[in-house]
Amino acid sequence: MSAESWKDNLVVDMNDIRDILVETQRVAVLGIKPESRAGQPAHYVPRYLQEQGYQVVPVPTYYLDVTEILGRPVYRELAAIPGPVDMVDVFRRAGDIPPHVDDIIAKGPAVVWFQLGIRNDDAARRLAQAGIRVVQDRCTMIDHRRFEL
Repeated sequence: MSAESWKDNLVVDMNDIRDILVETQRVAVLGIKPESRAGQPAHYVPRYLQEQGYQVVPVPTYYLDVTEILGRPVYRELAAIPGPVDMVDVFRRAGDIPPHVDDIIAKGPAVVWFQLGIRNDDAARRLAQAGIRVVQDRCTMIDHRRFEL
């Protein structure tokens, strides 16, 4: 990869965002919240994705007593998830993302999506340099509805 070609992995084009949502099947949700927090985006957005046919893999960062979310077993690290993951959908504050970058790279998803209001350019650069496409500061649910997928 050339010195600047990693920037091609920083996704901003709406056609590319649509393609990602169409091509994605299995989504690991980093920072997902359990049913007890159903009114928060970190729960209802993944629930929406699941209702739309995506296979959601819960990866909560808190709630250590919870073993299942949305009827699926939880994992505490992305690298522990069996099989491939198309996308890691991130519900973590921007400053809390760096400790997860190595785990995300180890899992090797095609895409990492930082949810609406979440932007970490340093983490995005590291992920993009590792060959992972990165979407920042966008909501998967809003974009999915926008494209009427």
